[in-house]
Order: sequence, then structure tokens, then C-alpha cells
Amino acid sequence: MGKPTGFLEFERKSTPYRKPEERVQTWEEFNIALGEEDLRTQGARCMDCGIPFCQTGNGVDKGSMGCPVYNLIPEWNDLVYRGKWKEALHRLHKTNNFPEFTGRVCPAPCEGSCVLGIIDPPVAIKSIEKAIIDRGFEEGWVLPEPPEQRSGKKVAIVGSGPAGLAAAAQLNKAGHKITVYERADRIGGLLTYGIPNMKLEKEVVQRRVKLLAAEGIEFVTGTEIGKDIEAGELQEQYDAVILAGGATRPRDLPIDGREYHGIHFAMDFLHADTKSLLDSNHKDGKYISAEGKHVIVIGGGDTGTDCVGTALRHKCKSLTQFEIMPKPPEQRADANPWPQWPNIYKLDYGQEEARKKFGDDPRQYEIMTQKFVDDGKGNVKELHTVQITWEKGNNGKMAPNEVPGTKKVWKADLVLLAMGFLGPENPVLEQLGVERDERSNARAEHEVYTTNVEGVFAAGDMRRGQSLIVWAINEGRGVARECDRWLMGDTELP
Repeated sequence: MGKPTGFLEFERKSTPYRKPEERVQTWEEFNIALGEEDLRTQGARCMDCGIPFCQTGNGVDKGSMGCPVYNLIPEWNDLVYRGKWKEALHRLHKTNNFPEFTGRVCPAPCEGSCVLGIIDPPVAIKSIEKAIIDRGFEEGWVLPEPPEQRSGKKVAIVGSGPAGLAAAAQLNKAGHKITVYERADRIGGLLTYGIPNMKLEKEVVQRRVKLLAAEGIEFVTGTEIGKDIEAGELQEQYDAVILAGGATRPRDLPIDGREYHGIHFAMDFLHADTKSLLDSNHKDGKYISAEGKHVIVIGGGDTGTDCVGTALRHKCKSLTQFEIMPKPPEQRADANPWPQWPNIYKLDYGQEEARKKFGDDPRQYEIMTQKFVDDGKGNVKELHTVQITWEKGNNGKMAPNEVPGTKKVWKADLVLLAMGFLGPENPVLEQLGVERDERSNARAEHEVYTTNVEGVFAAGDMRRGQSLIVWAINEGRGVARECDRWLMGDTELP
């Protein structure tokens, strides 16, 4: 695909970020669009590799590879190279309902599985994806496409994150009447209130929501199923119910001093910040401010990075991030071969910004927090840590061991817990009697999505646990297919 010798002639160029010292002054997206000629050149680097591992989306041993929504990557790379943008958009929408989301915030497992990446930097797949959909909106090619006829069936979807929205979009195409319930005041789930504005501007989310509404989907906000409306009422009013409420129960840190003021879950911090930004440009003061504070983020991943980036924009006094795991290697380890996602050391946007402001990567590795200490008035003022090593125990499992003489005290006015999630918190599962798996998620098989309750389906993080947006879209599309099959006896949905 692309130019046969393009991968030999052109170097990788991906969507650049604005300079760290500039972007921390604003809440606007930090991406800078590549020019058309650069994008066509990047499309030309696609190799015609024979087996496009980038679009496979399958598991490999303990890792994963490729695009979970099976994006037709070589095809739209070739179309971009040839200047056929509208055709590229058509191919992109064949497999992905929301490329404007994945093109901005997906970590791009497709690039980790790019064949060219074995010997050179991989094709800039994510940058090309974003450019295709952004051009589609700019040119007016992305328009509402309501179904020509309705089936007479009604489906309720609980949760308006990427899984719920993808399911709604697909089932609406099949002609069913869809109502999406969201407990927050805005549609989008973690797309709206979990991902900061500088990574994903909320106008981008609402633009797609408006399109879905124009196609006939009904959205109900400020309504928590299981609390404001009994879950059983949905079973009575709808032909099927899809649970896509996410895995939003955060992992806590139950150590001495956890009750002190100034210690917050990461999502509480991020949610309040974005809501205040959208409501009043932060003028209402209804958010957890990091301004002038010594901030410590406990935990890594995207959520930890987003806390780092947000605290920097608040103008924090200092910033440190704790990671309990070892520092990743600079190159792939033997146990992490291509085409798996490369678990290697890298600076994400937040760490890059922190290094620019404070002089170094804010992350401290193999460190464990032992207790919090207050100022005598119930406000956290410091925390105590110890370095650890990971060693295999008698049971064969890796366990942390304290390194003698490594205890340390850190100043802390604001502590943000970003240690992942334990599963769904929504009482809807209990009210419906949905069985849970060993991780407390709704029990439903992947690619089947049926729960033990007739007519009730589960998908996304509520079913699989905390995961990527692209996997949520995969599951939303999949649950729509199986729900349509259950309703109609057959389905044409992919």
C-alpha cells in the first residue's frame, strides 16, 4: 500500500505537540495538525507488508497487538497518499464510529504492531487517522444518517461513554429506538469528565453527540439507573437493556492518615476540574485546585499522567509521581516481543511538561507510600515512603520487599490517588441480579455479551474492567450486534 518504496525514502513524522512551556498556559488541545503533504508522505510509508498486524486486534500470549476495532489501516493510508480523502473517511468509518476520539487519545496499539516498526519507527497511523476525520468534519462530509425505517423495538443503554455511544450508534442504524441514560450532567462518560480538555476538547465530544441525536438517539442526563430510576423499570419499558456504565470504583490506599483533607481520588480531581472549566472557565471555584501546592500523584497510567498535566496547569508548587512498579526498559524486553504493545520507557505529555518546568521526569519508581501525616488540623502535610524491590515468593508470585534504609519524607499539600479501578460501582447490577465475575465485573462472554438475565447485555469496562477507549468501541459495536440478533433473530451489523 502507499508508495512501494516510501518506507525507504521518508522518515516518520507524527502530529507534533505545542512546546511544553506554551501548552501548560492553556486548556486547549496541544496537538498541531500536520500539513497535507506531510500526511500524504506518512501514508506513503505503509509497506504493503503482506500481513497487516496493525489491524488484527488479537491477543498474543500475555500481551496484545493491533487495532481492537480492526481499522482498515493500510487501505486508508494508501487513500491518503493518493489524495482520496473522502474515500479514506468512508473506510475509516466502516470499523470505527468515533475516530476523532481514538485519533486523539488512543495509545495506538496499531503502531506497536506495525511491521515497519521492527526495523524503523512505525507508520504514523494515529496522526493519519485524526487527520482523516478532522478533514471530514471540515469539509462537511460527516452528516447525520438516520435509519430509513424503524423496527418498533426499544433499547435502553446505561452509560454514555465510548461503549455506550458505540452501541447506541450501531443499534440506531439497525432501526431500533435508542435511549441512553447518563448520571452526569453531560453526555460522554469519561470522554467528557475523565479525559482533560487539553487532550480531548469537549466540543469534539459534543459535536458527535449532536450528530447521534440528529440521527434519532435520545439522551437522558442527570439520571442514575439504580438510584433515580429503578433498574427493573427499564426491563418493563424496553425490549432490551445494555449495561455500559464503566468500571468506576477506584482502588483506595488504606494506610494511616488516609482520612486527612487534601487526599483525593484522581477521577474526583479530574471530573471537578473539567466541569468547572466547562461551566465557568474555572471562575466558580468548584474544583480541587493544585495552585501553589506540593502535589504528589500516586499511580501511573493515563489517569496519573492526566493528573500531572492538570496540576501543572493549576500552577502547582512542586510535583512528584509515584510508581510502584520498576522503571520500564528503554528497549523491548525479551518477554515483550513484537508485535505486542511495547512496554518501554517514554515521556508522555504530562511528564514532558513537568520535566520542562521542574527539570526532571516527575516519576519515582519502585516506591511505596507507608503513611500520611497531617498538620495538626487534619490537613495532609507530608507522606512517608520506602523503596521496594520485586521478588518471587514461595507461592511463585512477585511481591514487594522493603529496601532497608530507604525511608523518606515528602512534602504534600495535595495527594491524588490514581491506582486504577476495581470494577463497576453502579447498583444497577445488584438490582437486576446480574452475576459478576471474580473481578466484580458483569459476567458476560466477550463477543457474546449476554448476562444471566434475559434481555440484559453488558459491554465495555463494566464487563471487561478498566481498559482503552478503542476496546470500549469494540465492545459497544459487538454488544449492538448481539443485541440486534437477540431482538430480531438475525443481524446485519458487523
